Amino acid sequence: MNVGLYQSAASLSALERWQDAVTQNITSSQVSGYKKRTVSFSSAIKGEVMTDPKARTGSGAGEPMQFPKVGYGISFQFGETQPTRRDLDVALQGEGFFEIQLEDGRKAYTRAGEFRLRADRTLITGDNATVLNEGGDPIQFLPGGGRIVINADGRILQNDAPVGRIAVVKFADNRQLVPLSAGAFINQGPDPQPVEKPEVLQGYLESSNITPLREMVDLVNIARAYEANQKLIQTRDQALGRTIETLG
Repeated sequence: MNVGLYQSAASLSALERWQDAVTQNITSSQVSGYKKRTVSFSSAIKGEVMTDPKARTGSGAGEPMQFPKVGYGISFQFGETQPTRRDLDVALQGEGFFEIQLEDGRKAYTRAGEFRLRADRTLITGDNATVLNEGGDPIQFLPGGGRIVINADGRILQNDAPVGRIAVVKFADNRQLVPLSAGAFINQGPDPQPVEKPEVLQGYLESSNITPLREMVDLVNIARAYEANQKLIQTRDQALGRTIETLG
């Protein structure tokens, strides 16, 4: 068996997965609160190449075959806060996520604070998810409109009348969060805990934590590595063909 061919093919597959992650980062770099998808590489031993023809497979007498292994992750590093001057735009300084309810009833979590009002005066996200208060209920604004103030602790006032307090929660391990679209996550671990002293900024949005130029550099590196592995496959395939022709 030509192990080199299989290793190069596995490398091409790993590079394609890396490219998918980088492409997703580039296309989502302008999404408020979006968190960068990361890819890590390691090696995994899958079988062995026998150096002694008389040795039995699995006896440890052969050389281990190593193949690339891809690991996925998310960078939860904070993005920069940008002023918008919109009353319903809010950004978090420091840890925490806004708690929202998706249209299918599931709870989700996001740092994208580009909120707006539904026709029934309920506070929602740009994707129509309902923003929840600290009691887990929707936040309902008063009829008639009026000046809206959102304090640093998340409390909302409309014409100086209290409306509710935006829920800001944190997780013991962010790795338990599974990404959805538009920078939202669902939790597959222990229940979140409220942030005791949240820092909410009204009139600001948190940008994504992606640097497009860095992602473009990664695309170039991927293209070069992909080309190198393709050439290795072609070289080994040609050598194998000549061997077969020689041996008949």
